[in-house]
Amino acid sequence: MGRAGLTTERLTRAGADLADEVGFDEATVSALARRFDVKVASLYSHVKNSEDLRTRIALLALEELADRGAAALAGRAGKDALTAFANVYRDYAREHPGRYAAAQLRLDPETAAASAGGRHAQMMRAILRGYDLAEPDQTHAVRLLGSVFHGYVSLEASGGFSHSEPGPQETWPWILDALDALLRIWPESPLESPPNKPHLSSTRLER
Repeated sequence: MGRAGLTTERLTRAGADLADEVGFDEATVSALARRFDVKVASLYSHVKNSEDLRTRIALLALEELADRGAAALAGRAGKDALTAFANVYRDYAREHPGRYAAAQLRLDPETAAASAGGRHAQMMRAILRGYDLAEPDQTHAVRLLGSVFHGYVSLEASGGFSHSEPGPQETWPWILDALDALLRIWPESPLESPPNKPHLSSTRLER
């Protein structure tokens, strides 16, 4: 395949496909040049270097995830919205492991501000409005959901649940049920507890 038709967008998508096949860390300009059967130097007019390529893959992945999330949330609220959004992340990670890894790339502040990352945060907060959480609890809950979603799909992808029963497919809906229940009875912040209210540990000591 010659150079004709090579564009930054085409190379980014090809790099994303390559990341899914061989791993995000292996998505380099050199590997991409081999895929298109061209010299590495011929790609530098479209991507600066491998770091630039990976950043573009990350931005693509964030955009794809945001688009999927927005479509999944349309017309949904409460637990239905929570489940749909969580499934988007898990399904995307399973279908596109390299892209999902790219979406976790730490971007510089300017690039991050212009990325679709902000859409993800907005959608997460939209879900939480159905649980009537005020700040700072809403921010705590956003971090909790992000940690659970990413932690579970990462452990599942690495085979962390492959040698025990029940299988991960059975545990996933149980986790979503537990998150929904927690969000409905969100605990009082320990910083807001009455000063004379005894802590559980001290109560046990007094018995």
